[in-house]
Amino acid sequence: MYLHNTLLSVLGDIRPYGIHVMRFLNKSYSRKKNVFFEFVAKILYFCDKFLRYNNMQSIDDKILESVRKCGRGTVFTPSRFSQYGTAVAVQKALERLTDEGRIIRVARGIYCYPKTDTDLGLGVIYPGFDEIAQAIAKRDKAQIVPAGAYAVNKLGLSTQVPMNVVFLTSGESRKVVIRNGRGILFKHAAPRNFAFENSFAQLLSVALKEIGKDNLDSEQKNTLKRILHEQPRISEKDLSLMTVWIRKLINKLYDE
Repeated sequence: MYLHNTLLSVLGDIRPYGIHVMRFLNKSYSRKKNVFFEFVAKILYFCDKFLRYNNMQSIDDKILESVRKCGRGTVFTPSRFSQYGTAVAVQKALERLTDEGRIIRVARGIYCYPKTDTDLGLGVIYPGFDEIAQAIAKRDKAQIVPAGAYAVNKLGLSTQVPMNVVFLTSGESRKVVIRNGRGILFKHAAPRNFAFENSFAQLLSVALKEIGKDNLDSEQKNTLKRILHEQPRISEKDLSLMTVWIRKLINKLYDE
C-alpha cells in the first residue's frame, strides 16, 4: 500500500509535464536524438492512463462500499453518489458494477444491491414496488402514497396485486418501466393528499376512494373494522381531510 501510494504521488507530480516534454521534442531535437525523450513521453502517457484507471476504480469501490454499509436490498439512484465524480463517471461505474454482477439495474436510472436467496436457490431477489418508488421519490424530493388497486391491496382489503401500480405524487407525473413488463405510474396530486399526519390515515382515505361509497362489501367492512381497532385512533385533523362518507364510515366503525 505504501509503494502504491508513493507511485501515485510521483506520477501525480510528473503528469502535468508530459505536454512540455512533447513540445521540447518537437522544437529542439531530430528524431535520431529523441530516442530517450520519446521513451520519457511514453512513460508519461502510460502514467496518465494509470492515474485515470486508478480514479475509475476508486469510484467503483466507493460506490460499492457505500451500498454495502446500507445493506442488501438497498435501492438507489446515481445522484446518491454525486460526491464521487461527475455524472458520467458515476454512471459508467454503475454500469461496470452491473456487468460484474455486484448490483442490478431494476429500471432506468434505478439500481439495487440485491438480497439473495440461498436456502431455496431462488438467487437474486428483486426489490418491491415500494422500495423502488421510495428511491425515486427521494431522488425527486417528492412525497408519494400508494393509490388505486395497489392501495386497496396494501390496506388488506384485497388480495389482488396489479401488474402496474399507481402512486400519487407531489412531483411530476411519469411512468417507470421495470422488469417483466411491470411498471409504476406516478400521478401528480393536489397538496391536500399529502397533508395527513398519519400515513395509515392517508392510505385509508386513498383506498376507500378507490373502492367507492357503495362498493364496500361486508367482508371488507369487517376487515376494515379490525384494522381500525389495531391502529392508533385517527386524529380529527386527518379525519377532516377525508371525504364526508369516508369520515362517517370510520366514525361508525369506531363506535361498533
